[in-house]
Amino acid sequence: MFEIKKSGDKYHFVLKAANGQVILSSQMYASKSGATNGVESVKKNCGDDNCFERKTAKNGKFHFNIKSTNGQIIGSSQMYASESGMNNGIESVKKNAPGAKVKDVE
Repeated sequence: MFEIKKSGDKYHFVLKAANGQVILSSQMYASKSGATNGVESVKKNCGDDNCFERKTAKNGKFHFNIKSTNGQIIGSSQMYASESGMNNGIESVKKNAPGAKVKDVE
């Protein structure tokens, strides 16, 4: 499920797995419609493996970004202890995002 949240005067979204764990978090958007567009972009782009940018942090942990076709980062993952954990996170986005419901959390 995607949750769109307001924080101060900005909005962002998170994608949660069935167990409630946050898989993906967005940047801050100036408007709710911007966050909604970000959700739609994740849904549209998550089937393309080329849209996932796999990264290793300086501390050796792994994380990923999902990018739109223009290269802009739409969402970022948490840190994973292993590369396989990160890859499982990517697969979870691919599986859960396309049909995920969107809920407003105020």
